[in-house]
Amino acid sequence: MIEDQGSGKLTLIATPIGNLSDLSPRAIESLGAAEFWIVEDSRISGKLASHLGLKKPMRILNDHTSRNQVDRYLEDLKKGAHAALLTDGGAPAISDPGAILTDLCHDAGVELEGIPGPSAVVTALMLSGFFAQRFAFLGFLGRKPGAIRGEFVTFADSPLTLVLFESPHRLEVLLGAAFEALGPRRYAICRELTKMHEQVYRSVLPEVPTEAVVPRKGELTLVIEGRRKPEH
Repeated sequence: MIEDQGSGKLTLIATPIGNLSDLSPRAIESLGAAEFWIVEDSRISGKLASHLGLKKPMRILNDHTSRNQVDRYLEDLKKGAHAALLTDGGAPAISDPGAILTDLCHDAGVELEGIPGPSAVVTALMLSGFFAQRFAFLGFLGRKPGAIRGEFVTFADSPLTLVLFESPHRLEVLLGAAFEALGPRRYAICRELTKMHEQVYRSVLPEVPTEAVVPRKGELTLVIEGRRKPEH
């Protein structure tokens, strides 16, 4: 039972996307100070806790968590609890249901703290070599080719560099739909970022790499260059 001690605090902590050495000293300190962690998957966050030599109670917040459960987390924070919000890797509350709790904390006056760190989006943009003064993060697109094309069509004449996530087994579908909507754009497949088998493959739509060149396993972040101005 958490006693009512006034508003608590929710600390949003970016965690490694692969290499555990990327965790900052400030993040480690905050993970240790939190009374409990609110996580996407306790098995994955449990590995992080073990790496840090920590034992923390974990509560689940993912796409299957009910609104009533989220409200209970909020009530504990309002009563004075200090929790850390994590996702499976990278920044919590970005393309992540942790945004729901974060939004509720703002409305309830619960203190929020953000600790930056690893991000697959920013890392892929860095490695792509594409000009990304402006970019759009699309997260995961729809599953059907028509839905994917529909989302890409919005950017057919846009100079924005696009960043998105996709399953390695759906790579062909995504690249095909991207070409139909965007035409021959440069793109980069960033696979297993910060991990042992990190790979960056660049080409031009509609070319699709063979599985021998880009294995269909691991986590993929794709970067598609924005529409370039005609050269005079």
